[in-house]
Amino acid sequence: MQLTAIDWLIVLAYFAINIGIALWYKAKATQSTSEFFVGGRNVSWWLAGTSMVATTFAADTPLAVTGLVASNGIAGNWVWWNMLLSGMLTVFFFARLWRRAGVLTDVEFAELRYSGKPAAFLRGFRALYLGLPINCIVLGWVNLAMVKIILMLFPTLSLGFLGISDPKIAALVVVFGIMALTAGISSLSGLWGVMVTDLFQFVLKMGMVIVLAFYSVKAVGGMDALKTKLMALDEARGGQGSILSFFPASGSLWMPAIALFVYLAVSWWATWYPGAEPGGGGYVAQRMFCAKDEKHSLLATLWFSIAHYALRPWPWILTALASLVLYPELTDKESGYVKTMLDPNVFPPALAGLMIAAFAAAYMSTVSTQLNWGASYLVHDFYRRFLKPGKSEGHYVAMAQVMTVALMLLSSLVTYYQTSIQGAWKFLMAVGAGTGSVFILRWYWWRINAWSEVSAMAASFVTSMVLQFVLKWDTEKPEEFAWTVLVTVAASSVVWLAVTFLTRPEKEETLVKFFRQVKPSPALWGAIPALAKDVTAERDGWTNFKHWVLGCAMIYCALFGTGKILFGETSLGFLLCVVAACCGYGLYRSLSRIGWKTL
Repeated sequence: MQLTAIDWLIVLAYFAINIGIALWYKAKATQSTSEFFVGGRNVSWWLAGTSMVATTFAADTPLAVTGLVASNGIAGNWVWWNMLLSGMLTVFFFARLWRRAGVLTDVEFAELRYSGKPAAFLRGFRALYLGLPINCIVLGWVNLAMVKIILMLFPTLSLGFLGISDPKIAALVVVFGIMALTAGISSLSGLWGVMVTDLFQFVLKMGMVIVLAFYSVKAVGGMDALKTKLMALDEARGGQGSILSFFPASGSLWMPAIALFVYLAVSWWATWYPGAEPGGGGYVAQRMFCAKDEKHSLLATLWFSIAHYALRPWPWILTALASLVLYPELTDKESGYVKTMLDPNVFPPALAGLMIAAFAAAYMSTVSTQLNWGASYLVHDFYRRFLKPGKSEGHYVAMAQVMTVALMLLSSLVTYYQTSIQGAWKFLMAVGAGTGSVFILRWYWWRINAWSEVSAMAASFVTSMVLQFVLKWDTEKPEEFAWTVLVTVAASSVVWLAVTFLTRPEKEETLVKFFRQVKPSPALWGAIPALAKDVTAERDGWTNFKHWVLGCAMIYCALFGTGKILFGETSLGFLLCVVAACCGYGLYRSLSRIGWKTL
């Protein structure tokens, strides 16, 4: 890609705006750890929610969606579309509870809900586990994706002034430079700078992927021509179902019935995944903590779910479909997304600078959040809790800045050893399989204790390892993946339930304190509500369930309705959009009727 002087000015202006935002928020963010990690708990829903969306919009996300569409058609996106069911649980069942908890991180929750040495162990272990290996592996993959994109954009890249002529090493250096700048912004301005830059970055990258989708479809000959040519590809693929189908075909090889069942009925609530934790967690929880109040916490996660599932997918999908037609012989189908940008017959070269800035924004929004989020665990939940308690706020803020830079350096090492990351990622992710039920029930059932979480994690880890490395079940194969999840969830559930009933419950005073502060539904809290008579707990289970159904229906109907309209099925598309609007109105009326309670 050849960039003109104007393109370079646009890219430089993009970086200058990010630096300016960081400097603007520096004084505010460094006042305390509360300001640095949760924005002083004074953030509006639209900023917190947009920050969540921007974080999940990484540089590699459009490429991953392109790969899914190339292999399995539009229906391939059910691999992540199913997680909406979990996301809406967070919105209506957990967002308000998280905000009431008043913790600085979701790991701190362990010592609010549980007590004694088991609670302290759980908090310290999860702080180190999530803050170091998991966080660095995620950052490593994001870095590798950015290296891949840079090499596609500039295949002959060299940094002669540094004596680097190897394009891959040069790309690594460029990515490290962008990451260093991102770490600087994050360490200077804390979560305030991260969220405000997220807002700017989201508008930029969302705007440019829409522009790219428009020009990609136009290059094919328009939507009708795209559909016709994709039908020809369907015939060439032979019996795998239509690329344009929104649902897997009956008997699909890539998603047989058992795999579809696991995705829709089990995986979304039973498995832990960074950014999509059952019951909320990670950087999603961090954004809930920073909201002004419970109402803003709920609305932030609701807006995130709408934007994440209903607004973002179609520009990526349209470009992916166009790339299949434009470059049918391309071996690396994921690279088709970037190839549309490089093709002057598709994308106007005059917009190259804006597109480069958009990809930088996609990369930086994810990295800045991961760095701030990881540092919060390491400083607040480990360093402050176990190593150096009682120091000044300024001391902890300074340590947070140090940890931010340290995480940048560690993740760069992970990126360098890319061949070892894939195995480590698969290894570490096994710990999360089957733990979701505990993460959900710990809010609503008094009998859950710290050993419930510990045993669930251990059982999931051991079961998954045995299935994958002893019995050689291959999770890359859909059926074996499905059975791995089912067996792991079943084994983990048996173990943690047995451990829960064989160990003592949490101390009564701990449970009463938690119930008073969080005010969960009292249905499964036994005698605890009677001991906290001063608390008016909300029996809102059925109301929350109704809101969950309405929210899921609203977003799925909006998603599929928009798709049908784009592909020319306007009557069905508008009908689905009307259903989505009705569900949204019903949700609004229901929330208004109860007066948002204490929100």
